[in-house]
Amino acid sequence: MVYDRLAEAVKSKIKELDNPDPRFLKHGSPHPAVADHTRILSAPETRVTTLPNGLRVATESNLAARTATVGVWIDAGSRFETEETNGTAHFLEHMIFKGTERRSARQLEEEIENMGGHLNAYTSREQTTYYARVLDKDVPKALDVLADILQNSKFDEHRISRERDVILREMEEVEGQTEEVISITCMQLLSSTLLWEELFLDLLRILDHHKRTSPELYSNTLHSSQNGRDFHGCFLGPISQVIAASGAVKHEDIVKEVEKLFTKLSADPTTATQLVAKEPAFFTGSEIRIIDGDIPLAQFAVAFNGASWTDPDSIALMVMQAMLGSWNKSATGGKHMGSDLAQKIGIDELAESMMSFNTNYKDTGLFGIYAVAKPDGLDDLAYAIMYETTKLCYRVSEADVIRARNQLKSSLMLHIDGTSPVAEDIGRQLLTYGRRIPFAELFARIDAVDASTIKRVANRFIFDKDIAIAAMGPIQGLPDYNWFRRRTYWNRY
Repeated sequence: MVYDRLAEAVKSKIKELDNPDPRFLKHGSPHPAVADHTRILSAPETRVTTLPNGLRVATESNLAARTATVGVWIDAGSRFETEETNGTAHFLEHMIFKGTERRSARQLEEEIENMGGHLNAYTSREQTTYYARVLDKDVPKALDVLADILQNSKFDEHRISRERDVILREMEEVEGQTEEVISITCMQLLSSTLLWEELFLDLLRILDHHKRTSPELYSNTLHSSQNGRDFHGCFLGPISQVIAASGAVKHEDIVKEVEKLFTKLSADPTTATQLVAKEPAFFTGSEIRIIDGDIPLAQFAVAFNGASWTDPDSIALMVMQAMLGSWNKSATGGKHMGSDLAQKIGIDELAESMMSFNTNYKDTGLFGIYAVAKPDGLDDLAYAIMYETTKLCYRVSEADVIRARNQLKSSLMLHIDGTSPVAEDIGRQLLTYGRRIPFAELFARIDAVDASTIKRVANRFIFDKDIAIAAMGPIQGLPDYNWFRRRTYWNRY
């Protein structure tokens, strides 16, 4: 019979999978195995010195390198703005390079270019960073430039007016990127206190604030506003700053230069941790949907309340993120990814792309999945996402956990390839953990996560928990909130 022949064909294929040709196992195995990481014990030491004023100086020396990265990591970001000072952190990022009492904007640019260096900055929701990449002989000059722009910057009214127009154009460009808008919209859904709400002020409100703010009002906001003083207390206080350097640097030389240059820091004892403790964040189940038929693809994110940086289960959530994985149509693995969710999406062509995310903050976090898909298959995609996510509470194989652990450790190692990523890792960890976690310790904590740990953590963060949904585009076929909420658990009889 035809069915008998089909059954025999399926059995033979299963047998081939269970007993693969040894030629294919010559260079690797499809079965995950615990990897040996003995070599990471030889990683360079991170040295930390705390100056009498509380400023921390941290370095990781690699004298074989010929370049170095030095920077200032500050424990303050857009989270600590209010509606009156909305946009100040990003505005300061622009204004900080527009001249100081010692250097004009032109002199500043020429000095960096003459060194062949690179000076940059970025602002996140809880941190602000200014850093420079230079040759080893120019490290003292780079530190002098960083100290100058942080302590002696001038905020001329004509510069403020000009930069406001630049930022408005940037905002409009970001507003046109639907993926960025979805991300910001999803983050807004964490708001339940005023401080957390201001952390996720949406683009339209920021845009409106910049448009209606005069240069004089901006100047007052930057220098004399009470809310601005709170922000600047975190921004310029030595306790809230870390000077980090990596590459061709010597720790004693960096400490000596920092003691000499960073002498005008604020004496305000306010710290970001105090502000967070005063106005903590609370996750609220909610949703926002923006129906737009002009967008060809639907985009949506489903998020659960996550863990803070210092939460003991933050490592397990990182492994869970690796288990859910990511996928897009141009992925090299195609339909043969390790993630069950990626396999389902790839085989059934449910989405254009999918990405799991795990974002940490001082007192909370976000864990979830972001997806882009055609509008006619949203219900099937939503089912696959919720099924695989909730499955972590019930059924987890040790092989999937080992594979995810190996992927996570590899991505962490690849992330610090270069002096700038190493300096960024040092600065961020000292602000969030108070120390640099050695890779030997970090990998040991990752290897301690097993299937039972994943199920326990999934039950804490996913099982029968509220969710936040943000969606944009032709999303009429996306199931409603109650449908998603109902699938955060399975009924078992």
